[in-house]
Amino acid sequence: MALTPEHPSGLRHEGLRARWRETVRQVRTVEEPDPGPYADDLLARWSEPQRRYHTVDHLAAVLGHLDTLAAHADDIETVRLAAWFHDAVYRPDRSENEERSAHLCERALPELGVDAARTAEVARLVRLTVSHDPDAGDRDGETLCDADLAVLGGTPQEYAAYAAAVREEYGFVPDDAFRAGRADVLRHLLGLPRLFRTPLGHDRWELLARRNLATELELLTA
Repeated sequence: MALTPEHPSGLRHEGLRARWRETVRQVRTVEEPDPGPYADDLLARWSEPQRRYHTVDHLAAVLGHLDTLAAHADDIETVRLAAWFHDAVYRPDRSENEERSAHLCERALPELGVDAARTAEVARLVRLTVSHDPDAGDRDGETLCDADLAVLGGTPQEYAAYAAAVREEYGFVPDDAFRAGRADVLRHLLGLPRLFRTPLGHDRWELLARRNLATELELLTA
């Protein structure tokens, strides 16, 4: 079904296109080319059928969390660009998604008139989402990683929906293998001294996230 401006998804896409245009306007000094087709390409990527969690809804949520955390960032517009690209290339059966997403931004942003230094910083931030482990003092990295992981600190219902969507994305993996691999991921996260690096993110999401992760791990290993 084609999306129209009246369709809920069409309305969401229109809002995201407007956000994209404003971000691009903030970071470049040229008028051309039109950023609209680039937004359309990115939104098409985020809407691919293999996605269940890494969807347009996730992109919108990360951008919303960046609004919440914006005061922590040194350059919030660069972080917003990184959010658009951080899962632009996504195949759940491949391990190089972040690297390919970084390459995509390295091609697209210079075409849009974004300077080399900012393009390199966006690519660095995209690659950082492999580990979600920014160095101390990397305020832009901390802001992006916290926004990306904020789903872990949702309500139990929101977290359950997230976990179910992740399982759907990995539907090609047999149950036993998925449970073992997912449990390893959860143990790793729970073993980190701090999930959220920004003060606001830590205060808002840390305890809830640890409770959600521990509950999922208990259900997986029961």
